[in-house]
Amino acid sequence: MKKENIKKVVLAYSGGLDTSIIIPWLKENYNNCEVIAVSGNVGQADELEGLEEKALATGASKIYIEDISDTFVDDYIIPTMKAGAMYEEYLLGTSFARPAIAKRMVEIAKAEGADAICHGCTGKGNDQVRFELAIKAFAPDMPIIAPWREWSLKSREEEIDYAEAHHIPLKINRETNYSKDKNLWHLSHEGLDLEDAGNEPMYEKKGFLEMGVSPLEAPDTPEYITLDFEQGVPVALNEEKMSAKDIILKLNALGGKNGIGLLDIVENRLVGMKCRGVYETPGGTILYKAHEYLETICLDKMTAHKKAELALTFAELVYNGQWFTPLREALSAFVDKTQETVTGKVKLKLYKGNIIKAGVWSDYSLYSEEIATFGEDDCYDQKDSAGFINLYGLPIKVQAQMKEKLNKKA
Repeated sequence: MKKENIKKVVLAYSGGLDTSIIIPWLKENYNNCEVIAVSGNVGQADELEGLEEKALATGASKIYIEDISDTFVDDYIIPTMKAGAMYEEYLLGTSFARPAIAKRMVEIAKAEGADAICHGCTGKGNDQVRFELAIKAFAPDMPIIAPWREWSLKSREEEIDYAEAHHIPLKINRETNYSKDKNLWHLSHEGLDLEDAGNEPMYEKKGFLEMGVSPLEAPDTPEYITLDFEQGVPVALNEEKMSAKDIILKLNALGGKNGIGLLDIVENRLVGMKCRGVYETPGGTILYKAHEYLETICLDKMTAHKKAELALTFAELVYNGQWFTPLREALSAFVDKTQETVTGKVKLKLYKGNIIKAGVWSDYSLYSEEIATFGEDDCYDQKDSAGFINLYGLPIKVQAQMKEKLNKKA
């Protein structure tokens, strides 16, 4: 679509540096088009404060602040957690938030009769792919505007210059200009000193961590917690029944104060480069650990091994923006089948960044103390192992015999 035909644009709006300057930029470069801001509330808390006032003051005609946090947890986070999916140790906090937000954006764009959808993702990042693939899944012919692929600005410093010239208020300054993404699952940090892989993250510096503390500053006394699951879904924390979202929020507080969930990685981005980032995922890290612990007694060996193998594929699909694809849906169906018996209770000990296993119970447990014991038992005949080994090792024995015959002939 030609620029002059774009009269109304729906913008993915966070109120951060990129999207703050995009509103006036769109009006300057797209014939003073109407800009409708859409912010998906996925639990970014204080980042939503003053968002409506700011959007309208910088040129938006209206703003939607949509609370999709329950959908985000139930339809994206929990299915990914049940799959055990992680990308190079990263628990996918930004990755599965983008399709949730983009889907709602498309619904609003259609309702508003918008001519285009705009996002503030850079041309170097993964999020541009995640947003645009989700948009294509629900509005395949909708034009997409990506200012970072059009404008002359080349850095976050130049963005700040633009914001200052247009009198756009920012919550950051040049010294604290980390690129961050926050939701109820995690907080990511990129840029500034972190761009040098030789620099240690400033975990103990006041204001760097937002969801918790450094393990060095965590309490000297361990804290025990219990988690209950039903078919792989968390349903209770410390014996109190609550929603999965509330469990995550409470685990964030418990994990944060005990220094849980810090990750410093150099990851392989979809667009081909390596990127260094620091992630805070206190509650999610605990939830993954607890769920994995419960599965060790509830899943048979072949199912557990195949599930672990497919977890990497699931993670790559989520990381690469392919949530709305037949393969991801098929893998989720497989995962749901594996979770039919993942019901039980897990006890964990949290201590200075560590998650220590402290007990696991399930009515569906495949672990038998009677069979596994080193003591006397009446249910396992150790003589049976001789025949098993003879059959299991038969191919090795035959191959060795063949080699011996050839060596004698030589």
